[in-house]
Amino acid sequence: MVDHDPAWQPAGLALAEELRALLAPQALRVEHIGSTAIPGMAAKPIFDLQVSVADLAQAEAVFDGPLAGQGFQRSPYQRDHVPAGLDDDPARWAKRMWSRRGQAEPAGSDSPDSPDSPDVNLHVRLAGSPNERLALLFRDWFRAHPEAVPAYARFKSVLAEAVADVGVYADVKDPVVDLVITVAERWAAETGWTA
Repeated sequence: MVDHDPAWQPAGLALAEELRALLAPQALRVEHIGSTAIPGMAAKPIFDLQVSVADLAQAEAVFDGPLAGQGFQRSPYQRDHVPAGLDDDPARWAKRMWSRRGQAEPAGSDSPDSPDSPDVNLHVRLAGSPNERLALLFRDWFRAHPEAVPAYARFKSVLAEAVADVGVYADVKDPVVDLVITVAERWAAETGWTA
C-alpha cells in the first residue's frame, strides 16, 4: 500500500481511453474503478479498470489477442463475490478478468528506460449486471464522501500488513465492501445516482 498519488486519476483515464480504442466495438464502456480512482485513497499501485460488454463469451474470445499484445494474461477468476445478505444467483455476478504486471516507474519518473505499462487488473463485466453497477457505486460513493476515505484506507493498510495471501486479503475485505455498499445504496436512492 502506498499513499494516494494525484497522477493516478489522469493515468487511469488515459488507460481507459487506450483500452476503449483497443477493444472497440465490443467494449461498450471503459471506466477507471477501484482505489486508485478515488481521490485521497491509499492503494496498491495497480489500476483497476472495468470494461462493460454485451456478451462475456464473445469478449473473452475477441479480447485475448489484443490484450496479450499489451502484456495482459487472462485470469481463471470468472465470478465476483455476491454481497452478504443478497439472495442472488451467483451466475449474475459473472465476469472475465485479465491482469498485467510490469515494472512501471512511479508517476513523475523521468527514467529514460521507464516502461509505460502500469500494473492493471482489467475486469470485464456484462453491461447492466449487478457487479458492473457495484464497482461504479463503490467508486462514486467514496468520491462523494471523502471523509470516509481515511478509515477505509487505514483498514486496507492494516489488513495488507497482517495478511500476505491475496485470496485471504480479498475474503476479509469483501464483508467491509458489503457494508460500504449497504450505505452507498441508500445514498444512491436518495440522490438518484445511476451507473
